[in-house]
Amino acid sequence: GGPALAVAQHLRGISSRIIVQRQQHAPAALCAAAAGWRRRQHIGWDAAAAFRGFAHASAPSRSGHGHGSDASVAVETISVTFIEKDGNEIVVKAPIGQSMLEVAHRNDIELEGACEGSLACSTCHVIIQDKKVYDLLPEPDDDENDMLDLAFGLTEKSRLGCQVIAAKDIDGMVLALPKATRNFAVDGFVPKPH
Repeated sequence: GGPALAVAQHLRGISSRIIVQRQQHAPAALCAAAAGWRRRQHIGWDAAAAFRGFAHASAPSRSGHGHGSDASVAVETISVTFIEKDGNEIVVKAPIGQSMLEVAHRNDIELEGACEGSLACSTCHVIIQDKKVYDLLPEPDDDENDMLDLAFGLTEKSRLGCQVIAAKDIDGMVLALPKATRNFAVDGFVPKPH
């Protein structure tokens, strides 16, 4: 129960209202509303992470029983180094097929990901340190480029962590987290007409 259950109940109510209202940008609206509610309730990311963990654990597994992952299936991993805002380097194992946003969250690395990977923000902005590794990644699509345009400290090797997927050919990749992020939906940004 506790905070995670409260978050789940609140989000269920928000998502119902969003579906009924048929808002065009439901992921961003849901994310902004949830973040605001978390602040008002003084619930940090730990409760949100617990909710994410509950949602992932409830999803059907490969064995089809819905009780998490199948322990008998070996998960292949690659090595990824995250350089945090303070310069601290953290080396982690990233399961093949998992996004760098998911890898960061599972390893307590402060990569925000306010929209939970729905391409509705730029808070999971990362900077690939090696141009050769950057060139191995699939080209960013238009949606990712639109969000990257909003990112703080954009570089030629910037990507969204939710769109960088662990693969064998990028084993040893080094990612830097920018010094700050912009989250217009949560930070109260209101666009002005041109």
